[in-house]
Amino acid sequence: MENNEQYPNPAPAKDKSFLTKKTAAILLGTALAASSVLGYAGGLLADTFQSSGSGHGVAVMYQSAETGAAASGGSSLSVADIAGLAADSVVEIATETVQNNARRGQYVSEGAGSGVVITQDGYLVTNNHVIENAEKITVRLRNETTYSAALIGSDSQSDLALLKIDASGLQPAVFGDSDKLLVGETAVAIGNPLGELGGTVTDGIISALDREIELDGETMNLLQTNAAINPGNSGGGLFNGSGELIGIVVAKSSGSGVEGLGFAIPVNDAKTVIEQLMSNGYVKGRVTLGMTLVDVADAQTAMAYRLQQSGVYVQSVTAGSHAQTAGFQAGDCLVSADGAQITSSADLNKVLGGHQVGDELSFAVKRNNQTITLKLVLEEARPS
Repeated sequence: MENNEQYPNPAPAKDKSFLTKKTAAILLGTALAASSVLGYAGGLLADTFQSSGSGHGVAVMYQSAETGAAASGGSSLSVADIAGLAADSVVEIATETVQNNARRGQYVSEGAGSGVVITQDGYLVTNNHVIENAEKITVRLRNETTYSAALIGSDSQSDLALLKIDASGLQPAVFGDSDKLLVGETAVAIGNPLGELGGTVTDGIISALDREIELDGETMNLLQTNAAINPGNSGGGLFNGSGELIGIVVAKSSGSGVEGLGFAIPVNDAKTVIEQLMSNGYVKGRVTLGMTLVDVADAQTAMAYRLQQSGVYVQSVTAGSHAQTAGFQAGDCLVSADGAQITSSADLNKVLGGHQVGDELSFAVKRNNQTITLKLVLEEARPS
């Protein structure tokens, strides 16, 4: 489900009572599906990846601090008090994804993450990378009741997804105001580390605000915390000293000797996306190329899969899309877009960030050792 662009490659976690085949939980912070096997030529990329999505509109219903159960007036509670208020609002998520691999054939990959209850009748928010391409999503509450979850909508740009379970009388999180946070404030993370330790509570402080972090080609402004965050915490909640939800955990910095660097999507940013997912099943105005792309990060990897060079490759073109009309093909390597050199998805997303639906972009594309120019009109990204 997640790749290793900035964080280690995920491995399934084992949970004797819930996730029976895992050896390690999915890692945090990666938003694109894992590259897996690219094939023996650029044209085979289309055979090794699949994507899916669904959504429908519902009414926006979540608690605010004014109407919720958390302490008011900005009071700072003990960690035990915060956990008592918020723990029932955080759930465990398990996924099953069908993978197609040229070497292994078709197999089922399992993943784990966390989610936050936002309505009494079963709407949940999590990270897009936790559930991306999942064929089956299972949610377990703190009381160990399990439910099958439906995907209402997802947004890869913000790395958020909205799920629904058939339940009632749930304990929704109380939304705080992430714009009013101060560095040094109490921060409490609740989630499902290692995919088998649901309800784990860790505490720390808000270490920094508005950190500009690049995750899987997307530049995001995130909250930074030193509360312990581990694989499986993705999609869980970050709470303030009053037990209010202030962020959706999205990433943990990793590497030798790296500790105390966790990140979360500010809840005020998440609310905007959640409202659109509830109303439309997707976020209006997002542009799409009408193609699925994959990064080949270095020359060594390119050689391993008999590709001519590293770069951003087209793995598939959506039928009926503007990209198909423009002449893009699976196996194309994107050289430049709108005059800017493209060496990674991050480069491409920076270009797209300055454009909107309806704009025409000129692409230089390398195909069969020749560079050709294709013009593409950007269209709105909608769920299939």
